[in-house]
Amino acid sequence: MTAERPRGAALSPSQQAAVRDLLDADRERTMARIASLTRDWDAIVESSELVATDDEHDPEGSSTAFERAHVQSLLDQGRSHLADLDAALRRLGDGTYGVCERCGRPIAAERLEVRPAATTCVECAAARR
Repeated sequence: MTAERPRGAALSPSQQAAVRDLLDADRERTMARIASLTRDWDAIVESSELVATDDEHDPEGSSTAFERAHVQSLLDQGRSHLADLDAALRRLGDGTYGVCERCGRPIAAERLEVRPAATTCVECAAARR
């Protein structure tokens, strides 16, 4: 996907294949991360069932609660990223991939190389902040 595409032009078949490969690889990594975090979550829950349930007075309770919250946050981020990747794959399939959802202009190829699930151009992303 290194070749710049003209403004408003659809991706070439080779660019589409490169994007699909990039999205699929990121999706596989994300699914593996979610599976690993889910195992971590299950282990935390299982180990907490074997000890006192009073987090406030248990010397390990606050760290267990923090660890559980941290893993849950990472799981939420992973699931959100997976949803973004799936949406990008749908946009690729319907021909709207690489088009800014706010202004309708093409998203720069460099941005899509770094953030393949991006839905906005740099200008619109900066305006959101």
